[in-house]
Parts: sequence; C-alpha cells; structure tokens
Amino acid sequence: MDLSLSEQQKMIQQQVRDFATKELEPIAIQLDEAEEFPMDNFKKAAKLGLTGAAIPTKYGGAGLDYVSYVIAIEEVARACPSTAGVLSTHNSLVGECLHTFGTEEQKQRYLIPLARGEKVGCHALTESNAGSDAAALATTYVQQGDYYVLNGSKTYITNGNVADTIVTFATSNRELGHRGITGFIVERDYPGYTIGRKFIKAGMRAATQTELFFQDCRVPAENRLGEEGRGFRVALGTIDMGRIGIAAQAIGTAQGSLDMAIAHAKQRQQFGHPIAEFQAIQWMLVDMATRIDAARLLAYRAAYTMDQELPFTKEAAMAKVYATETAMEVTTKAVQVLGGPGYMRDNRAQLHWRAAKLTEIYEGTSEIQRVVIARALLQ
Repeated sequence: MDLSLSEQQKMIQQQVRDFATKELEPIAIQLDEAEEFPMDNFKKAAKLGLTGAAIPTKYGGAGLDYVSYVIAIEEVARACPSTAGVLSTHNSLVGECLHTFGTEEQKQRYLIPLARGEKVGCHALTESNAGSDAAALATTYVQQGDYYVLNGSKTYITNGNVADTIVTFATSNRELGHRGITGFIVERDYPGYTIGRKFIKAGMRAATQTELFFQDCRVPAENRLGEEGRGFRVALGTIDMGRIGIAAQAIGTAQGSLDMAIAHAKQRQQFGHPIAEFQAIQWMLVDMATRIDAARLLAYRAAYTMDQELPFTKEAAMAKVYATETAMEVTTKAVQVLGGPGYMRDNRAQLHWRAAKLTEIYEGTSEIQRVVIARALLQ
C-alpha cells in the first residue's frame, strides 16, 4: 500500500502553501475583523485554478483529482480559514453539484465562469426550520408555463451576499417530504430574488453568511437542476462531496494551530527553559499531531474513494466528524500552549480556535454524521 503523495500532488501542496503563506496568512486576522468577503483572495485563488480545482479543464477547471483538492483546501485553511470556507463552498457545493447533476447547457452557461473564478457561487438549502432535517424545507415552487415560480427564504448561506449563481431547492408540496423537492439554478439579478441580512458570526467571519429571499421569483424551466422531485438526492449527493471539503478545512485549521503551538513552545522560556522541554507540553503536541495525521488519512481515503467513483457517503461522514472534532481539540490546546498571547485578538491561534467550531456544525453536525455512519454500518 502506497500512502505517499504523487509528484503532482506534492507540487500542488507546495504551490498552494507558498501562495497561502505569502498572500493569505498576513491578512487573515484583518479580514476576520472586517467581516468582509475576501474577494481579492478569491480572485488570486482563481489564478491558481483553485476556484475549479477538481472541475475538468473543458469546463474551465484545473482538472485535479479530489485528493489534490483536499490538499489545496487544507493549505488554504492553514493560513486563512475563512478563505478556505469560501473556496470549499464554491467548489464542492456549487461547482461539483453542477458538474455532477447539471445538463451540458447548464455547465456551459454556469459552471465554466464559476470554475474560472469569474463568478461566485452559493448553495442555498438551509432554512430556519430545515437544518439537519433538510427535507422539512418550506420554500415552494409552482410551474407557470416556461418558468418555475419560487417563494420562500434561506438562511446561513455562505457566500450569499456576493454570489452570482445560486443553487437552491424548493418543494412542490410539503406533504410529499423529500419526494417533493427539486433543485434550481437562480441568477442574482432575477426579479423576486433578494439578499437579506448578513450574520455576525463568532468565527470564520470573512466567509460571510446571509439570508436569501424568493418572492414570486421566476426561474426559467431550463434552470431546473436534475429531475423534478429528485432534488433531495441532488442536495444530499452534493453535501457528501462538501463534507470532504469541510474535513480538509478542519485539518488545515488544526495544522496551522499546531504549527503555531510548536513555534511558540520552542521560543517561550519559563523556569529557565523553553516550554517545549516540558513533558506536559510535549504530550499535548504529540496528541495534536497524531490526531491531525489520522484525520488527514480519513480525508484522503474519502477523496480517493470519490475519485474511484465508488460510494463514499460513509467515508465522507467519517472524515468530517473526526477531522472537525480534531480541529476543535487541537485549536483549543494550541491556545492553551500559547497562553495569554493565544487568546489575544491579534493572534491567529484564537482565529483558528473560533473557526474550528463552525466546522463541527455546518454541512451536517457531528451528530448527523454519526447518524449517517450508523445507517451505513447497520444496513
């Protein structure tokens, strides 16, 4: 069994690491404090092919395998968790969704500019009463001639305030449950589509999240995504891909925290010695590093399974739940190793700590991941 990266994957890792260290890390705290969508970072990432990393080149993407995509998102998150969150949403939940479920015409019209970074995408599924129970969504649609008319609202939508292309879901009849749900592609300038408030979050604040509203929003019939009544399948299939991206975010956030903890432990003097010489600190660092490596292998396995076009729902859920809980543990310990400085707002340790918590929540909470895994084990 060969667990080593290919030469191409090593090259991608180094290229993205250099970019993230130089361009993203120095302004990560500034962006988080400003709570502004990192458009400059997004455009710079597009030049590296990171806005369509695993999308085939014929659709404007970089044509990378999904393992390489995981590597790239990890390196971005290591420097700036918010930018990683933006890119993960754009790639996994929008680009991969259109590539997997869209028609050729939809790919030509929407996927190509998204993959090139010429437009920003968002994935609008969550509602105030439809989070973990996504099938309970209340946004409705009716067909009127050559259009579908959408009415309803979405909430906590990453990239929502800047997105040009919105992948969303509505039901024809709430009594049908998941069987009534259909996917749609909405453009920002469609009449009846409006952007609501931007949420003030605890962490990952530059990965802006907003409310979206549809009031008699007319969507052309050709913008239906997938078969009518099969939208729940589209949504869940997309989220499976997204969970691998969230795992990558979590791993990068954790690795960045470990890097800071190690550097601090080597230079911080107490009782006449660097604190790295104290066994209590060493064991914390060991536990952090071991968990990160385990999480990384789970994420690589999930991505590899997807690359092989095999079922990967369980693998994605395992990667997400383990990586995100690892991120929460590692970032907490990193702040502890850094002590007072790590708790200050001008230190990236607290930035990563706050960002890690969100990875345990969005695109399926840790509890939902365990439900998914249990179903796979017991079927």
